[in-house]
Amino acid sequence: MKFTLEWLKEHLETTATLNQVVEKLTDIGLEVEGVEDRAATYAPFKVAEVLEAEQHPDADRLRVCQVKTADGVLQVVCGAPNARKGMKAVFAPAGSYIPGLDVTLKKSKIRGVESNGMMVSEREMELGDDQNGIIDLPQDTPIGAPLAQIYGLNDPVIEINVTPNRPD
Repeated sequence: MKFTLEWLKEHLETTATLNQVVEKLTDIGLEVEGVEDRAATYAPFKVAEVLEAEQHPDADRLRVCQVKTADGVLQVVCGAPNARKGMKAVFAPAGSYIPGLDVTLKKSKIRGVESNGMMVSEREMELGDDQNGIIDLPQDTPIGAPLAQIYGLNDPVIEINVTPNRPD
């Protein structure tokens, strides 16, 4: 049986954390098979604004973008056809794991130009099949907003094994 933490809190008066709830479920004899905390999985991914998107000097299909994040302005080389000045998108910093590509990002040089992360598509985040460009967010989306919050994925899912009562 699967349920979200918020659903459980609708039926219980509690301010318990996710870990406290999981521990209590185990204490009362329920087998917790797993917890999927997508907010933790998507924690590194935040909204950023593309301040500039210039043509890469050595590649026709790449753009060198100056990206404003909550932590400052970074340079990112982007191959998405929809990368443009002024857009809000989802930024993946160096060190983050991209689930749809099964790769951990690192600072690198792409055709001689430094890149400090990546602007991501829905497919790369395993949020859909769209791979035609990076996620294009509404202009009023605040810089630094977590991806999980924007997509409504900030509610952990708890899975328990419902076991029948034993006669012994």
